[in-house]
Amino acid sequence: MSQYTRGLAADALKDKVIVLTGGANGIGAALVEYACEHGAYVYFGDLAVEAGEAIAKRVNRTNSSPPRAVFVQTDVTSYDSVLKLFDSAMDTYGRIDHAVAGAGITEIGNIFDPALDMESIRQPPTSKVLDVNLNGCLYVARIAAVYLRQNRPTGTTTKTDRSITLISSVAGFKESPGLFVYQAAKHGVLGLMRALRLYLCAPAHDIRVNTICPWMTQTAMVKGVQDAWHKAGLPVNSPLDVGKVIAAVLGDEGLNGAAMYVEGGRAWEIERNLDRLEGQWLGEEASRSLARGQEVLGSGMDWTK
Repeated sequence: MSQYTRGLAADALKDKVIVLTGGANGIGAALVEYACEHGAYVYFGDLAVEAGEAIAKRVNRTNSSPPRAVFVQTDVTSYDSVLKLFDSAMDTYGRIDHAVAGAGITEIGNIFDPALDMESIRQPPTSKVLDVNLNGCLYVARIAAVYLRQNRPTGTTTKTDRSITLISSVAGFKESPGLFVYQAAKHGVLGLMRALRLYLCAPAHDIRVNTICPWMTQTAMVKGVQDAWHKAGLPVNSPLDVGKVIAAVLGDEGLNGAAMYVEGGRAWEIERNLDRLEGQWLGEEASRSLARGQEVLGSGMDWTK
């Protein structure tokens, strides 16, 4: 993998409008404050109303107009709720430059519990983990793909950068035993980015799309394993560590189709080496054939004809 050492460039987020889901706690909360400190306007949603309002109040203590940060109660499992978040941001700021799908929850129960029997198996498992972690990203990406195209400056040769960033996990590409639904959802987020990275960068959209895959990060989601993790002396991200990587990706106008693995505050891009080494792990003949097929598929615009 190639280590991604680029930090947030000076003024890269100055006056940019960011819409974020999952901004009241953890990584999302760190990103809200960090982006605002670097001149961005952040419109963020979450179900944790008290925490979200507290962050907005803290960021807005200078009383700027328009406000530097705005919180709206948002349920990412509701398409209408996500749509309302984007509508409100557009009404407030007149445009949206970047969108971050950051809302996420951890595994609920054990859908492969060995205690399941012929009677209890008849009760279907909850779909909430999929609804939040995968459908929530899909909703954000779909809506953002339209809203980010609006109100771009005309009559100028300067390219207007717009991007979507999806938050996956190390579980998006590496096995995480016990996190059955969570892992399936995070694999899906990485797959969504791969499906979108050629499609959205085409002229019809002209939008970058990238993914962040954090490893162990100090949030409420890892309470059950953090003691053993620290005892083993393994690296840990702070929420701000991951927030800084997200901000750098938002500000990196040349970055599209990347997946950043974040470990101990450092980031590595995993997609380019997967492509570069494809001939080795797939085989040269199969890799050449696959490449020809990908050329035929192009950006994917023909699938829905």
